[in-house]
Amino acid sequence: MSNYPKFSYELTHFKKMLGQTCRRINKCLNACPRIEFKRNLWRSSLCQQKIDITLKYTDEANASKDNREPTLYEKFLQNPKSVPLITSRKMEYPNKYRPPRQAWLETLSTAEDHKLGMLDLHPDVFAVHPRLDILYHNLRWQEFYKKIDYNWTPSRGDLDVTHRKQMPQKRSGRARNRNRSSVMFRTGAKPLGPRGPRALFYMLPKHYRVQGLCTALSFKYAQNNLHIVDSLEIPTDDPEYIQDLVDTRFWGFSALFVDDTDYMPENITYALADYPHYNLLPVYGLNVRDMLKHETLILTLAALERIEQRLLYHSNRSRSSSKFSMESRYDQY
Repeated sequence: MSNYPKFSYELTHFKKMLGQTCRRINKCLNACPRIEFKRNLWRSSLCQQKIDITLKYTDEANASKDNREPTLYEKFLQNPKSVPLITSRKMEYPNKYRPPRQAWLETLSTAEDHKLGMLDLHPDVFAVHPRLDILYHNLRWQEFYKKIDYNWTPSRGDLDVTHRKQMPQKRSGRARNRNRSSVMFRTGAKPLGPRGPRALFYMLPKHYRVQGLCTALSFKYAQNNLHIVDSLEIPTDDPEYIQDLVDTRFWGFSALFVDDTDYMPENITYALADYPHYNLLPVYGLNVRDMLKHETLILTLAALERIEQRLLYHSNRSRSSSKFSMESRYDQY
């Protein structure tokens, strides 16, 4: 019994000496000039890498700005006669029975409404017959696109009840029943009930989707809520500039800006970040729900060309898609 205090004192002294030794070793290692040189070299290399990456992206951004093709408004400022009053466009699949519709070509470079010219719009895309049933089918398809039905009712095999027969088959004066999982009991299983989760996804036919986009674009054009701009370039990234532009041109409380690419200009991206009711959208994501949800639709000239090209191609093609054709089905997969 007398050795225990001595043993505890020696253990405490050993821990103290071990801690002092470890601190001395760490101090010697930190003071070693070779290790300190390697640390400084590693820190300087990381800093140099960050500097190189920053300069690289800065040079690329400056180069892209220098190599960017000037907009129609910039050409107009340099030479007013270079931008014609009417901008001619070559339209595919022309309709000889219906004349093309016309719209102004505008710019976002100034807050005031400045016209750069006039454009011809294809009547099969921007002047179709209004079909509310087509819009309903498109909206319902988009609503049920990602919806899942989680309703679930247990079957007889899912119930955690005993499988013992409740009563003898005969001589009890009762009905002939087996166990409590029978569907005739209130605590039993439910016959033919929902067995979720079940996806409500279905694919709308392509001609319904094409007609839905054409109908929505025709509605926007007929309501004077469709505007064509040369590009989405704005002179500043100040959010107040966008708000002044929308208020000056009476574009309503919400607007959808559509471009032909998903690499949007930097100024308009920062300017629209503070406004949830002003949104940017690439042309491949254009849909009926977003067009009807926003009051004003703004298309760039490149997006207009892309939209007309794709919609006219699918509206006038006579051959089914090669993905579902019989002759290419086995070769493709």
